[in-house]
Amino acid sequence: MKRLRIIDSTTITLFSNLIFKGAGRHPKTGSKKGGIKAHTVIHANEGVPSDVRFTSAATNDSFMLKPASLDKGDILAIDRAYIDYEKFEELTKRGVVYVTKMKKNLKYNILSDMMYQTPDGLMEVRIQHVTFTKVLKEGGTVIHHARIITHADERKHRLVQLLTNDMESAPTEIIAIYRKRWEIELLFKQIKQNFPLKYFYGESANAIKIQIWVTLIANLLLTIMKKGLTRSWSFSRLATMVRIMLMYYVNFYSLFNHPGKDWEAILKAAPEGPTQLELFT
Repeated sequence: MKRLRIIDSTTITLFSNLIFKGAGRHPKTGSKKGGIKAHTVIHANEGVPSDVRFTSAATNDSFMLKPASLDKGDILAIDRAYIDYEKFEELTKRGVVYVTKMKKNLKYNILSDMMYQTPDGLMEVRIQHVTFTKVLKEGGTVIHHARIITHADERKHRLVQLLTNDMESAPTEIIAIYRKRWEIELLFKQIKQNFPLKYFYGESANAIKIQIWVTLIANLLLTIMKKGLTRSWSFSRLATMVRIMLMYYVNFYSLFNHPGKDWEAILKAAPEGPTQLELFT
């Protein structure tokens, strides 16, 4: 878990395409939407960003896949947008394991193909050893050896193909590594649902980046403080309550561990029966 890194990106839509170049076009008007893409890296045992880079929405996700910054024994869980055979081959030479999802219509040569079935005769897992070939612009060819693991997703009732350079680990471990990638999707969802990133106070690129950095810092602080609470709070409820109490000088841990304690003390100190206040003295 400490060596497992999860890399992904999320796009934050902007009103103007002049600041950050957008990706895609509006289905009706045909105009492009401006957008800033936050490329994020998290460690599976932490759940908070350890590295964040900002680019325009048009930048390819493989921008963040840098083999030179990784060490032997590191594990990457990435999406299909990061598939790059040249970088994958460099990761393999460095002793870095990657697990990603297969793209459709990828061309490869099959070296071996084995299928394991359940006692009922259904496919449990299929393992293929394959090679990918890429012709470089500078000349030369890169041949990358990998393994395709196909398994049945019982929840979604479909087959899932995973691509990895790990030739030894059991298929169940490869599947478990890729499922951990969902942590970064939950992080993006948490940030977008609980913090205002639909409207920006500034129109410059620097102002937009500052507001996103402030959002990430606030999310980090709330995550750390939430772990220190003994009472169970959902992140959304906690964020809402902190937003309401932000301008009051209160003890965070006392308030959210025992929210009714202060009110009980006030009720006990009050005289019996309702107090009738005088309008005119």
